[in-house]
Amino acid sequence: MSVELLSYAELAARLNVSREAARSLARRRRWPRARSDDGKALVGVDFSELRYMPRPRIGRQAGHLKAPIAETETSEIAASKTAALEIEAYKAEIARLEAIAAGYRAVFERESERADRLAVELLQAAAETAAANERAARLEDEVAALRSSGRAGGSVAGQAALRLGRLAASIVEADRAARR
Repeated sequence: MSVELLSYAELAARLNVSREAARSLARRRRWPRARSDDGKALVGVDFSELRYMPRPRIGRQAGHLKAPIAETETSEIAASKTAALEIEAYKAEIARLEAIAAGYRAVFERESERADRLAVELLQAAAETAAANERAARLEDEVAALRSSGRAGGSVAGQAALRLGRLAASIVEADRAARR
């Protein structure tokens, strides 16, 4: 681990980059900086830990500057054709996915309507059940009243007959409601 103190110009020469790129790299990596006797900034760099490969600039690529204009245009045309084909492929994929989504939407709407119908049927069944329970409770009360009046022995026969008639009418009414 040997740390070397280099100026930005020396660091740029070692890394084969511009002076500004070397300065920016020193800032990003937060390397320690100091001032030399002549006032220049020095950066402490440990080259054993440095794994830096500068990206080539467009102007520095060897093949790009030496290529003839016709060859460059041909590669650009080929690249634009490739891009156009990719765009068409993406458009086809989008159309396919939209068709699938429309199918799922139709299934969702059908199932939503079905759920709404079932909810209405459930509410109707709950109302009918509550009405039937109410009738059953009323009938049980009348049966209990008839039994208690018969045991007491002091009831009037006319009242018993009247209650018995009401009970029979309630049973018939409940039977008709159950058949609906």
